[in-house]
Amino acid sequence: MEKVVQAGGCLCGAVRSEVTGEGSNSHCCSCRNCHQHTGAPTVACVEFARDQVRWTGTAGAPATYHSSAYSSRAFCAARGSCIGAIDDAPTVALLVGSFDDTAQAAFKPEYHSFDDARPGGWSPAPLLMSRVWRVAQRRVSETGLRASCETWCMRRNEKSTPKRARADD
Repeated sequence: MEKVVQAGGCLCGAVRSEVTGEGSNSHCCSCRNCHQHTGAPTVACVEFARDQVRWTGTAGAPATYHSSAYSSRAFCAARGSCIGAIDDAPTVALLVGSFDDTAQAAFKPEYHSFDDARPGGWSPAPLLMSRVWRVAQRRVSETGLRASCETWCMRRNEKSTPKRARADD
């Protein structure tokens, strides 16, 4: 069986990773540490054994901050991009958004941890299931572009939304 290699990294490219094999425990998290680390109400992570992850960028391994009794938050020291968490146990939880190809079926969250800490009225489900989002993910994956899916989605929605007549027309 051929080994699966997945690559990803930070926004500036200084921290890059290659992961060999399949990840596990793909999930969304809304814990306070994830809120503060990323600035987002929920993050999507996938876990790998430490020996599955190889740091390949010019910065080597990401910088870390020991954020709890068992885990450190990983980030790019050059520009601050969030990478994920490196647990004291031999587990590396990488943010799904840090991968070059985020549309992999293995990255679909299986559950939501700290769901009770999710901001009131906010749910990732509509976005995860959105047809426009799936098309955007496939388009980025097929073209190999590292373009912003959000920007593509906004443009797509603008094209499909009927233009309203202006009062002065």
